[in-house]
Amino acid sequence: MSELDEKVRFLSRPDTYGPGVESVEVLETHMSWVFLTACHVYKLKKPVTNPHLDFSTVEKRRRNCELEVRLNRRLAKGVYLGIVALRRNAGGLALEGAGEIVDWLVKMNRLPDSDMLDHRIAAGRLARADVEKLGDLLAGFFARTPPETDASYLEHLAREQPINRSVLEQPELGFRESAAPLLDALDTAIERLHPALEARIAAGGMVEGHGDLRPEHVYLNDTPKIIDCLEFNRRMRIIDPFDEVNYLGLECEMEGAAWIRPVLLEILGRRIEARPEPAVMALYGTFRALMRARLSAAHLLETPIRKPHKWAPQTFRYLRLAEREAVNLPRRADRTAIRSPAGT
Repeated sequence: MSELDEKVRFLSRPDTYGPGVESVEVLETHMSWVFLTACHVYKLKKPVTNPHLDFSTVEKRRRNCELEVRLNRRLAKGVYLGIVALRRNAGGLALEGAGEIVDWLVKMNRLPDSDMLDHRIAAGRLARADVEKLGDLLAGFFARTPPETDASYLEHLAREQPINRSVLEQPELGFRESAAPLLDALDTAIERLHPALEARIAAGGMVEGHGDLRPEHVYLNDTPKIIDCLEFNRRMRIIDPFDEVNYLGLECEMEGAAWIRPVLLEILGRRIEARPEPAVMALYGTFRALMRARLSAAHLLETPIRKPHKWAPQTFRYLRLAEREAVNLPRRADRTAIRSPAGT
């Protein structure tokens, strides 16, 4: 048994967490193991390394846990309780007492799944007033967050767009015919709108935001809360507030609630008057939809493929979304017309 397997096995046991804990739900993500009791959530980082992050040592994982707590407290008041040491003593692993620290966990209060925005949309339990509260939270956050004037956003576009192409144009996946015209149109738009993006950055139009603002990270109750920000890479959190809120709206549209996006953008526009021009908003939307299409398609390259029947239809849905967003992109006259994605 590996050291990680030992930790996961220990943290999967109800008696690890003391009296009163009867069961533990265990979830695995690409970067973490998550352990859910009735009242709390514990997150253990995997010892992984990739171009965006380095969790290879206990100390690096501790620093990341601390950063995750600090950043997420900005939009999830009362949820992130702190970090907890996982120790080894004579009796084995323990969450309390003495012993050598062998890892760190983020500890959170557990929020009801029924309050998640995607669940509320699916259940038809979402009122405009709920969305307006969410919009007020986001607009206030972005309005008080200091501007960022480095080139991180442009670097992010330059880094991610070739990856979008490298995945979506793989012939064996079957998305190339639909994706290539959209990728070409976005390349042209990035080139032609580069001065507009530079001007927006210079004017303070970028902030250190959430970085992964999707419906499954939003909880709606009396006070909305947003969890799971993209903590491991600061450059990927530097974003235009209108891009970030538009992205959430696009994901809500994918869940069947297209009406949410204009409400959120209208509320944001009351606090931040310098709204991007339509072509820039189209660039934001097209890029996000293509990136999500790429992330869906990439699951088909895994071995084994988990949920194999899910990813191709989802990828085509994101490509259709990208097609709608691309309508207002500037294009070269010699570009091939964008075709409707097939496979629907």
